[in-house]
Amino acid sequence: MSVAPAISRDAMIVVVGAGLAGLSAASCLLQAGFQHVKILEANEQVGGRVCTTKPFTENIIELGANWIHGQKGNPLFRIAKEHHLLSEDSSETSRDYFFKDGGKHLSVNLADQVVSLFKKLITKASDEELGRKYRDMNLGDYLDLSFAESPLAMSEDGPRIFEWCKRSECSDEAASSLFEVSASQISDYIDLDGDFFNSLGSRGYQAILDVLLKDVPSEIILTSKPVKRIQWDLNKISLGTKSRERSHPIKIICENEESFEADHVLVTVSLGVLKQHAGAMFEPALPKSKMDAIERLGFGTVDKIFLCFSERFWPEDCAGIQLVWDEGPEDKAVYGSQTEEDGWKKTWICGFDTVARHPTVLCGWITGREALHMETLQDSEVGNTCVKLLRSFTGWSVPDVSQVLISRWGHDPWVFGSYSFIPKGVNGVRRQKALAAALPLQSETSESKPLQVLFAGEATHVNFYTTTHGAYLSGIREAQRLINHYSDKALCP
Repeated sequence: MSVAPAISRDAMIVVVGAGLAGLSAASCLLQAGFQHVKILEANEQVGGRVCTTKPFTENIIELGANWIHGQKGNPLFRIAKEHHLLSEDSSETSRDYFFKDGGKHLSVNLADQVVSLFKKLITKASDEELGRKYRDMNLGDYLDLSFAESPLAMSEDGPRIFEWCKRSECSDEAASSLFEVSASQISDYIDLDGDFFNSLGSRGYQAILDVLLKDVPSEIILTSKPVKRIQWDLNKISLGTKSRERSHPIKIICENEESFEADHVLVTVSLGVLKQHAGAMFEPALPKSKMDAIERLGFGTVDKIFLCFSERFWPEDCAGIQLVWDEGPEDKAVYGSQTEEDGWKKTWICGFDTVARHPTVLCGWITGREALHMETLQDSEVGNTCVKLLRSFTGWSVPDVSQVLISRWGHDPWVFGSYSFIPKGVNGVRRQKALAAALPLQSETSESKPLQVLFAGEATHVNFYTTTHGAYLSGIREAQRLINHYSDKALCP
């Protein structure tokens, strides 16, 4: 590993956030020879939106990030493979069971056909193959119009299963509805080659964190240090009628008033945190282009509801119990009539999936405003509602739930959501590049100023937003930007 010039070794660098973006950046900077790197993490533990727990047994549960998406070119997949962290369970014999309210078990053949068509339509949008008439549409309208051209739309239950597919896709998009997501711009997201859903082994995502933490000395990570203000461009301070040059142009102030001076600060907090606090966090204020990006990019909530039962009540070949509603929130007519009343809360859960290494646990997925409402309820109320749904839809003898575990990312003060998406009418690439731009912007002045404030995180990545590898790579990108500031050598892997 080459070492950067001596000038970089003295640079004071503060990384705000110890998620995958912050840890990858810090590791890269340290390997490049920077000697004065600190990480300020608001939470008591590192990891950001990675949250591996053991609430029920000695086996792990992932409250946050769940999979590694794609293989070829994915640095997290490479790390997992090199360190033998991937799951060895390759069983593909199980399948989803689809039920309508009242206990009707829907045809496996029909469900397979509708799900297959839905995947083809999503792939078409992702591969930039949309016809001109679809390009300015939201994703929900594009899917509805395309499905209407299929004979499956004329079947009794086909449209209902298709609505379930759209509700399920909302979890991938972290959106309340596909009618709020751009149809054409999902093509900017790149699916890496190889399996899309790669599961980790018995240590879960924590094992990935442990690998990264080996390259980051524990003493440079300061936890429970939420940052409330970043003062930058402090070239001079006034002392009466005199002024003198500051030794460092940046001051980071934490909630407890503890402060840190720096030459560079890398901000890796979530887009949700920026939406809540960016207006007051930065002095001077962020430029309009960056504030516009923060406002216009979407940042949604996806939660998990884990139900632990005393015994298993679903068949051995069941991978999930999916709930197909007669009228669902992704029906255009229902979506258009929804209000803030209780009506939309009745259709909040798509279904329940089985959980690896937990034979008596199911995981329900919930997204958008339904997730935010769910987060306000007691665990017991959520668990009882889920059991009622399972009984009503399957007709099976479903026991009372013994334990409930719920994620609440939307109300987490250090995240305020799960991951980003591109709303309809927003130029995603333009806004993501503006969000990632380092300060001061070079266009602000003809005088070239050194880098001061940098930004990383999944929402700043044009092609891999929403993903853990997008977060990781954005940290590498900004570390390399700093390395290039002092040297023209590429030092990060």
